[in-house]
Amino acid sequence: MTQDIFELPGPETNSIVGSLLDFGRDPLEFLTKCAREYGDIVPIRLGLTPACLLTNPSYIEQVLKDTNLFVKSRSLYALKTLLGEGLLTSEGDSWFRQRRLIQPVFHQKRIATYGDIMVAYTEQMLDTWHDGETRDVHKDMMRLTLNIVMKTIFNRDLAEEQAQDVAHALDVTSHWFESKRQQNFIFWEWFPRPENIRYKNAIKQMDKTIYEIISQRRASGENPGDLLSMLMAAKDEEDSSQMSDRQLRDEIATLMLAGHETTSNTLTGAWILLSRYPEVRTQLLAELQQVLAGRSPTIADIPNLRYTDMVIKETMRIFPPVYNMARKASQDCEIGGYQVPQDCTIMMSQWVMHRHPRYFENPEVFKPERWANDFEKKLPRGVYFPFGDGPRTCIGKSFALMEAVLLLATIAQKFELNLVPDHQIVPQASITLRPATGVKVTVKQTTTLSTV
Repeated sequence: MTQDIFELPGPETNSIVGSLLDFGRDPLEFLTKCAREYGDIVPIRLGLTPACLLTNPSYIEQVLKDTNLFVKSRSLYALKTLLGEGLLTSEGDSWFRQRRLIQPVFHQKRIATYGDIMVAYTEQMLDTWHDGETRDVHKDMMRLTLNIVMKTIFNRDLAEEQAQDVAHALDVTSHWFESKRQQNFIFWEWFPRPENIRYKNAIKQMDKTIYEIISQRRASGENPGDLLSMLMAAKDEEDSSQMSDRQLRDEIATLMLAGHETTSNTLTGAWILLSRYPEVRTQLLAELQQVLAGRSPTIADIPNLRYTDMVIKETMRIFPPVYNMARKASQDCEIGGYQVPQDCTIMMSQWVMHRHPRYFENPEVFKPERWANDFEKKLPRGVYFPFGDGPRTCIGKSFALMEAVLLLATIAQKFELNLVPDHQIVPQASITLRPATGVKVTVKQTTTLSTV
């Protein structure tokens, strides 16, 4: 016999308003507390929104597998102005068609060609660093990964003004989304509040840049082999149709957001953790010396950079770039023997699951070696899912992991990054998990073995 989830104990038992305010004020602490104090499925009422948090991995797996029964939640609909009908926000037949069109663009052999670009851009950035200076490494990682994703999409370095327009739009979007989340997305985007006006103006400027580049490419007929060319050339297998300018724009905006935010935040997290755990940094450098001996890394080195890869995996466990995923039940349904009503928001938190003591020994400790011996394959599905899971697993997963390993190896070989004492690092749960006030570090040039 099934049981209604809202007959279970949950935080709304004490105060529905309290639940909404607590989630808006500190979602990481709120979700962690819910997981710690209640069961596998936790009923929550966020204002007028019925919701539940899943902490049982098999329940999470069920929801992420069934894309018809569990659709995108309204929190992602809030990003429609930025992302339109891109892969992240589209549903049903539209999503399936776009996924089928785009999938070949992210074939392993295709994305491998971008490895040299990633390393070259990183080394250009490092040429501007000076021994002993203090830098905001989060700002550096954001600009670096944005430059890389722009180059891989458009095969060009954007003019400074264009790059600033794109960076500004993505930054404004993150702050706008954060304010909407705190308000439980109850204020309409069209209402002329100052943050809504800033958001729309920033998107308008970004769109101007994207449409100009699409128009120039169509007029020139060039095919330089970048992501834009691949997207423009992609044909539907069934009707041979191709993407309109609007579809291209939506997918490009999605790639720009997802393609630089996740990697930049992962790398920022890695520098925080490596500074706090010098013994891990020592082991990382030992591997880099052994494999690279001072030369620049290439895509061919990645299989040998096993500890470097484990550092990235462990960083995404402790600081998951996406801290929470949400779906909405498209009809009344059952999860794990519990009745879930139509339109209920279902939350699955990477922040919670990646730090769950049932699956990770000493979960607060940064321990990359825990990922040795195929540890990830031994975990139940629904425990570790930094890129989501099921049919809607992030299409850029391989691109992001390759980029993170290459950038970490390139930078760590040349510089040691140490956190500035007393600089408070506050996680901000927005579209992605990012530091609210940046990450101040002192950079120290390292001595590596020569390849000569």
